[in-house]
Amino acid sequence: MRKVIVITGSTRGIGFGLAQEFLRRDCAVVISGRSPTSVDQAYARLQTQLPGPLPRVQLLGQPCDVLVPAQIEALWAAAVDAFGQVDIWINNAGVSNRTASTWELRPEEISAVIDTNLLGVAYGSRTALRGMLAQGFGALYNMEGLGSDGRRVDGLNLYGSTKYAVRYFTEGLIEETRATPVLVGALSPGMVATEMLTGEAARQRPDWDRRKAVLNILTDKIETVTPWLVEQMLANQQHGARLVWLTRGKILKRFLSAPFHRRQVIE
Repeated sequence: MRKVIVITGSTRGIGFGLAQEFLRRDCAVVISGRSPTSVDQAYARLQTQLPGPLPRVQLLGQPCDVLVPAQIEALWAAAVDAFGQVDIWINNAGVSNRTASTWELRPEEISAVIDTNLLGVAYGSRTALRGMLAQGFGALYNMEGLGSDGRRVDGLNLYGSTKYAVRYFTEGLIEETRATPVLVGALSPGMVATEMLTGEAARQRPDWDRRKAVLNILTDKIETVTPWLVEQMLANQQHGARLVWLTRGKILKRFLSAPFHRRQVIE
């Protein structure tokens, strides 16, 4: 039976990449984003990028602001109405602050990062867990990111703090749902070449050349990471699984091989 996947914040970046990979594995996918225009554009791109005709019954686009609980509930309802159930729900929607010291950020910037990265995950988790407990099955995954493991990067203290909190929150959900039929876990994609990491704001930093050298050792492209994450989610049967792409062993191996094998992920 075809798996049904809901991904918040999936009109671009890692979320869009996950949607592509699930579709390539014959899953039904519901993509979402705050802007109806962005959802329509992502839907059209998915149709044109995949080989052969892509029927409506396999793909659905649903606008959703993760800060509005009613819209998250509408996202769940749209998925169930279209496909009958939800097998995997991924809380992927998130935003980063611009690279700057905390006191340089405007209040509205601080609110946007904290609200989206924490309230959005909490609201999404609430809706998905209530629905999955009612249907008697399902898997929920929260997206980790820079800061989840406690490491800090200058200028991204706010973003990293929210991702550290997401890990704590997810571990709490794992305990809360341990005696239920629902699986809860986390996705750790490592360092991925997205706009947040390699965009114009990052390139304007005075230490960009030094940072780029390190990023080329550690960073991967979206199309490298997302197939692995999707395969792991589809195969996982373990409650509390933390699916980590960039492991400590992989990091060590890359640094040791860097003098002999140059990785060119970022131009």
